[in-house]
Amino acid sequence: MTEADPYQEMARLLGAAQSKLIPRILRIIADDKEVRILKAAFPPATASELASQTGLPVPEVENAVQTMFAKGLLFRSKKEGATRFYRVKTIPQFHDSSVLWPGATRAFLDLWKEYTEKEWPDFGRVIEAFLPKPAIRVVPVGATIEAKAKVLAMDDVRDIIAKARSLAVTPCTCRTVDGKCGKPVEVCIQVNRAADYALQRGTGRSLNREEAISLLHLAEKEGLVHIVDNHQTVDHIICNCCGDCCINWRLPNFQKFVAPSRFRARVQQEECIGCQVCLERCYFSAIRMEGAEPRAAIDEGKCLGCGLCTITCPTEAILLKEVQAPESIPA
Repeated sequence: MTEADPYQEMARLLGAAQSKLIPRILRIIADDKEVRILKAAFPPATASELASQTGLPVPEVENAVQTMFAKGLLFRSKKEGATRFYRVKTIPQFHDSSVLWPGATRAFLDLWKEYTEKEWPDFGRVIEAFLPKPAIRVVPVGATIEAKAKVLAMDDVRDIIAKARSLAVTPCTCRTVDGKCGKPVEVCIQVNRAADYALQRGTGRSLNREEAISLLHLAEKEGLVHIVDNHQTVDHIICNCCGDCCINWRLPNFQKFVAPSRFRARVQQEECIGCQVCLERCYFSAIRMEGAEPRAAIDEGKCLGCGLCTITCPTEAILLKEVQAPESIPA
């Protein structure tokens, strides 16, 4: 029996058994020894345990796991005093960690770009079919909001930053790979555990709260959508996504993967002057002009409640209105 290609096998473990590109990406970032360790590193294991599982000498594994951590192939876990290592588990996780590998070449990044264009949409359909709820959600910008009660902390990126234990910023992995939009790259805000990881790995730089708020202002000015994990507690990352490069919007049914905020844009018709500035700001084609004297109108079925349209409206004719009760947000 022919021994299975370890790189194709690793692609299978990442959920991409049929991929032609993931094995090629893996071959660039991991040598034969590293891919053996990678396959063995789940559940989390110490360097000695990985050496036992792979048959490699302990000193070699000890050196390799540090290199693999820097490459984004392995993560660290410290419990009961022992450092354990575990591998990347999914394609999105592998994408985001490996793109920030200091040794990433343009050829490596171009393979990721080819993957997101050719294979990611089909892979995304598989993800969508098994997701119990969208994995990530939109958080509104600091705009005019009509809410029945105080806006929840989880719906306020500034409050998330104010309460964060640790903050860092890394390059946006999607714009590092693509970048055709020309938007700022170093705007991916890491929160708490994600910030610790970025600083330990050397892929990010530390931020204070004032610097993080300035980055949010920049992102909103540039027309970037705030995205967080779809949980009531934000303890990971605040992405600032564009409509051209980000893989979130490349999925055929991206609203199964990305949940809207609990707000929707509303137009105060008497204030609207029909300037159409808002049309350029909406990634989701949720705004149209209608009427004899054209005024902006919102297609609520398409609006994700990001609020980008509100902050450039010259007459403040657009505001965000609460349409979903706070208790219906996933825990």
